[in-house]
Amino acid sequence: MTRLTTAGRWRPAAVAHMQTWRPYTLCYPALLGLAGAAAAGDAVAPAAALVPALGWLSGHYLGDYFDRGLDAIGKPHRPIPSGRLSAEAALYSGIACALASALLAVLVNWRILPVFVLAMLGIVGYSKVFKKRGASGNVVRGALSAVAVVIGAMLVVPSPTWSVVPVALGFLVHDTASNLVGTVRDVDGDRAGGYRSVPVRHGVRHAVRLAFGLYLVGVLFVTSGALTAFHGSAHLALTAVAAVAGVAAFAPLLRAGSVVSRQAALRAHEVLVGERLVLAAAVIAGGAGPAFALAVLIPVLVLSLTAQAVMRARHEIPPAPALLRRKDTVA
Repeated sequence: MTRLTTAGRWRPAAVAHMQTWRPYTLCYPALLGLAGAAAAGDAVAPAAALVPALGWLSGHYLGDYFDRGLDAIGKPHRPIPSGRLSAEAALYSGIACALASALLAVLVNWRILPVFVLAMLGIVGYSKVFKKRGASGNVVRGALSAVAVVIGAMLVVPSPTWSVVPVALGFLVHDTASNLVGTVRDVDGDRAGGYRSVPVRHGVRHAVRLAFGLYLVGVLFVTSGALTAFHGSAHLALTAVAAVAGVAAFAPLLRAGSVVSRQAALRAHEVLVGERLVLAAAVIAGGAGPAFALAVLIPVLVLSLTAQAVMRARHEIPPAPALLRRKDTVA
């Protein structure tokens, strides 16, 4: 009986932690690290995948810790505002993941430490300062992806080479665009919480057009960087697949005009979750060949899309109030 009681007590906490991890996003920083390593000359580097993934996981915990007030308004069902995960547990888990990531990184290349500190400042600054200030928050969020690329490169070479720069800049702009789509999804909660996001200040239509323009620039940067760094065309097919998926994600938003539903914005971002994995794999293909890139991409794409289908809508969109559900049932 005691054992069952203990299991029953731990199970909700374990589920809350897993929801905080957002498993559908965790493969992306790993591929960003491998893309950085590929641009620097060696994509087959396990540490290049593990270090950014642990840092990203730290960012999820710390971001939810700092955003718990906003989430209480717009997403009260999430682990911390719902009480299923304490704020202290999220804070300590975030610190532990950050320390593990830093230790592994420094053991491989001590020169990474200043870059890692910059990344952690960006994670805290994004949630505490920049997220509520509009475009600067989107740029800081995109910069974290660029830092993941640089860290991946520095795990295979002492200092990042110039070939890494356009790839890092490309993912900076690309993920700034992706983050903007997220603000379109969260516009009601951001407005209620006093966050001056781009769609809150300038309207949804402007935010979508800006995000699409940035997306195209980001893909061009990544492509030009890969063309500069690699010989041959192994990466071009995957880049084309990513670009087609990206345009397909933005097309419904652009057609919707000034009114985009939360569900439509979520669907677009769900497509971008898969698209960015393919884009990162394109860079890996240029450095390590298409066989290695596909061997990495296919399982992480299946895992990410499956986890997203099962978990994401429940994490991002609050359930309908019980009263409304009862009315719908009666009707």
